[in-house]
Amino acid sequence: MLLDFEIKSCSRCCDATERSLESGDVYFSVLQMKEGELVRHDYGAESWQGAPADNLGWWRSRIPTKKGGSPKLAPTDVMLNLFATLASRPADEEFRYLLGLLLLRRRVLKRDDSYQNESGREVLLLNCARRNEVSELIVAEPDADEAKHLQQRMVDLLYGDEVISEPDNSSTDS
Repeated sequence: MLLDFEIKSCSRCCDATERSLESGDVYFSVLQMKEGELVRHDYGAESWQGAPADNLGWWRSRIPTKKGGSPKLAPTDVMLNLFATLASRPADEEFRYLLGLLLLRRRVLKRDDSYQNESGREVLLLNCARRNEVSELIVAEPDADEAKHLQQRMVDLLYGDEVISEPDNSSTDS
């Protein structure tokens, strides 16, 4: 319904050589817009030739080992590039709203003001000191089922192949 594309998590396979990426291997991820679709490509370190010119962002990561460790979020500039790109995609306004909230929570963006647009919807004005720019963000709260789907999509896109576990109802963490 709302989404017109899906982003898969790290395939654990190098796009250039089709070599399987093993536990502990370093790899590079690239986000690109191809034929109107957001696509993620993963490359083993030995195959990495640098990011293509038309990328939205790229980052270096490592396939998790059994030892664990916390999942690593995509770099801030990658998230800001995605946030800017999604501004021109009305079908993804709920996903962009959640990404905007994540960037607010991480203090990458700061809320300056809000107003009602011509259709009566609330619009937040967000300041990005890092880029010296102000963005508009339409408040588009998804319903509970869609929020779960969008949350998993965000994890797949920005965290790699980590999965968000179901929240513990006894937890008070917000």
